[in-house]
Amino acid sequence: MGITTEVPKTVQWNGQQVPVYPMQTVDFSQLLSQEPAEIEKLVKCCQTEGFFYIDLQGIDGRRMLDDQQETLKLMHRFFESPLEVKNEYGLVSPHLGYEPVGSRTGVLENTKDGYEMIKVSRDEIQRDSPHIPRNIKNNGDIKVLENAIAGSNIITKTILSALSTGLGLNGAARFENTHRNHRPSTSTLAMMHYIPSDPETSKKIGHQKHTDISSLTLLFSEQWGLQIRPPGAKEFGFIAPKVGSAIVNVGDSLRFASGHTMQSCIHRVVPLNPTEHRYSIAYFLRAEDETMFTDSDGRYITAGQWHDEKFYTFTAPADEQAKAPSYLLLGGMKEDAEVAVTEVSEKAMDSAKATEVAVY
Repeated sequence: MGITTEVPKTVQWNGQQVPVYPMQTVDFSQLLSQEPAEIEKLVKCCQTEGFFYIDLQGIDGRRMLDDQQETLKLMHRFFESPLEVKNEYGLVSPHLGYEPVGSRTGVLENTKDGYEMIKVSRDEIQRDSPHIPRNIKNNGDIKVLENAIAGSNIITKTILSALSTGLGLNGAARFENTHRNHRPSTSTLAMMHYIPSDPETSKKIGHQKHTDISSLTLLFSEQWGLQIRPPGAKEFGFIAPKVGSAIVNVGDSLRFASGHTMQSCIHRVVPLNPTEHRYSIAYFLRAEDETMFTDSDGRYITAGQWHDEKFYTFTAPADEQAKAPSYLLLGGMKEDAEVAVTEVSEKAMDSAKATEVAVY
């Protein structure tokens, strides 16, 4: 199933009908103009659901859509290279380098993940000689990466600024003041290739359930596969790709920075069409490494510490993940429909319940 303007209410997956969840659409051009109604919609989306489409079809966003298409071409060239070429450097750091298929735990029990990934951090791409594989650096693709990272940073910083305005934050309290471009962070562009698989026999399937480490995640994908579990929902359901739009979700760091009033989106990736090669591009906007916040366990820690702890939980074997603190992989979000909406205001709670009724 490809990208479409006709969104079904359910689709068949794994032998059953599962929901396709609706999402609000926020207009990027209106955020740039600081339109009060659009900012109010954005704040409500982040407080009640933690995800939304960002419409980039206006003149201000079209270049980012073009960047996405050029990045997809780069990905095909890179992922079609021999393994020894792709893995020239391996995983240099958690936010830089190549991860082969099966590096992490998969969606189903006793499986590994079903994707390979190349990551390039914003800090790294700005260096005079960035540490990236030669088959990207030597053929002009580095400019494609520069454009993709710069455009994604502009989109997510615009959203972050609008959230600060919508919440009445001023001066140093504004979210963007802990996401400054000249300070070290783990902000990263991740390019993922999901390989074809047979859900009945394959041991390498999808991407396990989690919340993102980031403040905001900007996701481009023209193919089905993303599943979310909204606050209060009873099950995972698909999100439909939407022409001219990307998907944005709130990550752990922004939820913590908001005093736990925003919702971090629980999600995973599964093969709706297991016979196809699936490609997705995610930009993870993350707070400066030294930013302090209170995490889901009540600890006062840095953004860098949260990133490292959660990343190593991601990559740990399944038995070690089972022993890890429960608040790490899901960032403190609850799966139980009775208590999924946590630490939010009464207004946010009412909105989340209204969403659940609309879906079910």
